[in-house]
Amino acid sequence: MTDLIFIEREVVQSLKEYIQAEESKLAAVKRWANKLEVLTHASTSDPEGFLAHPVNAYKLMKRLNTEWSELESLVLNDPSHGFISNISVHRQYFPDEEDEKGAAKALMRLQDTYNLDSESFSKGKLPGVRYNAFLTVDDCFDMGKTAYNEQDYYHAVLWMQQALRQMDAGEEAKASKADILDYLSYSVYQMGDLQRATELTRRLVSIDPGHQRAGGNLRYFERLLAKEIREVARNKQDPAKEKPIQLGTYERPRDYLPEREIYEALCRGEGVKMTPKRRSRLFCRYQDGNRNPRLLLKPMKEEDEWDNPHIVRYLEALSNEEIEKIKELAKPRLARATVRDPKTGVLTTAHYRVSKSAWLEGDEDPVIDRVNQRIEDVTGLTVDTAELLQVANYGVGGQYEPHFDFSRRPFDNNLKVDGNRLATYLNYMSDVEAGGATVFPDFGAVIWPRKGTAVFWYNLFRSGEGDYRTRHAACPVLVGSKWVSNKWIHERGQEFRRPCGLTEVD
Repeated sequence: MTDLIFIEREVVQSLKEYIQAEESKLAAVKRWANKLEVLTHASTSDPEGFLAHPVNAYKLMKRLNTEWSELESLVLNDPSHGFISNISVHRQYFPDEEDEKGAAKALMRLQDTYNLDSESFSKGKLPGVRYNAFLTVDDCFDMGKTAYNEQDYYHAVLWMQQALRQMDAGEEAKASKADILDYLSYSVYQMGDLQRATELTRRLVSIDPGHQRAGGNLRYFERLLAKEIREVARNKQDPAKEKPIQLGTYERPRDYLPEREIYEALCRGEGVKMTPKRRSRLFCRYQDGNRNPRLLLKPMKEEDEWDNPHIVRYLEALSNEEIEKIKELAKPRLARATVRDPKTGVLTTAHYRVSKSAWLEGDEDPVIDRVNQRIEDVTGLTVDTAELLQVANYGVGGQYEPHFDFSRRPFDNNLKVDGNRLATYLNYMSDVEAGGATVFPDFGAVIWPRKGTAVFWYNLFRSGEGDYRTRHAACPVLVGSKWVSNKWIHERGQEFRRPCGLTEVD
């Protein structure tokens, strides 16, 4: 997306050049018009006397034969060709409709995860922001329409309501109030709020009595509302009080993720199960990799992040120069990250993993080889059977919902050679202004990104059984950009480095 910013700058420059060319053309035409106006004013006041002078007669013939043809050519000249050509070249890099829809969904994802109302986004009230950014009525309307078209009426209500609120406050827009009320009233109805749907539809009819659907919808809503009121009276219930639509007005529909609430709370830094007793069991130390020669003079600084399962963080794991080189190598190859389909085993994209990734070979650059060697030295595990270094970038709303790093498919062909993913080594290559934590919903741990550090944990017990507690997630990035590099270390080659245990959960 950073490349798009510079592409847009080039297109804007091309547009300014086109405007300048159009203005130069118009100025030339104006000069012609002014000169000819003076001439025609003099000639038409006394045509015979004017033409009595032979020079005037000659110049009239010349103007009509030659100069007016030049003016015609000037008017027909189209300076837009350069601009059109330029924008056509760059259009191949422009985002498409799917990209725009993805960006809108990312805002909604952030809205849900971090409990932010639509006004927070519209007014740019986000933590850690360095630049002001606002959403117009039309922006909010388009957000609501994106949700509506996906039958996501919960978010459609929130964004259409924000569009209506800003329009009622006097903000002008291309979208009409009738269009906003049309989408909003039906979305509210789909959320089960019949009374508010009826009121909004009445407002729509008052604005646009001839609206194609509003009249029929209103009659239908009023019949249902009358029936509902009779039911309330029969059961002697208190009628619902009308309140403005806010973030908590309607309950967000549940989805496929059972630990959704726990996961999102941890992303906000809530519900962390770090107790004083647990904290007393966490220590820091110098790690020399069991007296590894490369770490004797400069051991790695190691901090405990969690006691059980044991998660450690290594400080100064990557230098700024190494980070920039890794990013430089990865950027040209970044592509939408994939996951393995649990049924087919085929790699595919998924809405629950939104990031770009690239894989780097150890022999591509000395930096990659050095990083791989450092991982082996500090963990004591061979990386000969590990996967390539995966570089991932999480942009706007980028996330990876709760998942296991190890495979749970016992007959997975990918495990036959190098075994399962024994351990995860995760380098943080950027600080994140807001969001972007790594969370473990099972035991309530939160690990915040810190540039130049790395975290490490085992995915398997010594018995080879998966440690299901290590189910973890990469929280959506609220503000900023998150860069990480992963090294997944496999079982083969670790037989004497991490010997098998005698019990299932050793």
